Amino acid sequence: MAFWRLYYHLVWATQNREPLIKPEIEKRLYAYIVHKASELECFVYAINGWYDHLHLIIAIPPKYAVADVVKRLKGASSHDLNHGVGLDYEFVWQRGYGP
Repeated sequence: MAFWRLYYHLVWATQNREPLIKPEIEKRLYAYIVHKASELECFVYAINGWYDHLHLIIAIPPKYAVADVVKRLKGASSHDLNHGVGLDYEFVWQRGYGP
C-alpha cells in the first residue's frame, strides 16, 4: 500500500456571504461534513467557521481531485440542511472555494 499525506486548508462561503450558519445548525453541519468526508476516505483534522463561511483542515487521498471532494461535501451538506432540518430559509453555499 502506498503512503501519502496530503493536507489542505479549504475555505468556502455561504451564498452572498449571508449569515446562514446559525448556532442551531452549526453542530449538525460540521458533524455531517466530517461524516461525509469519512465516506470519501478523507480525514477532517479541524472544522470551524463563522456565520458566513467555513474552514476545513482535511487530508484527501491522491485518487480524488480536491474540487470533486469539495463539490460533494458542499452539495451533500446543503441538501441535508435543506431537507433534514426544516429550516425557514434555503441554505446555499457560494460557488467555488479557496485552498
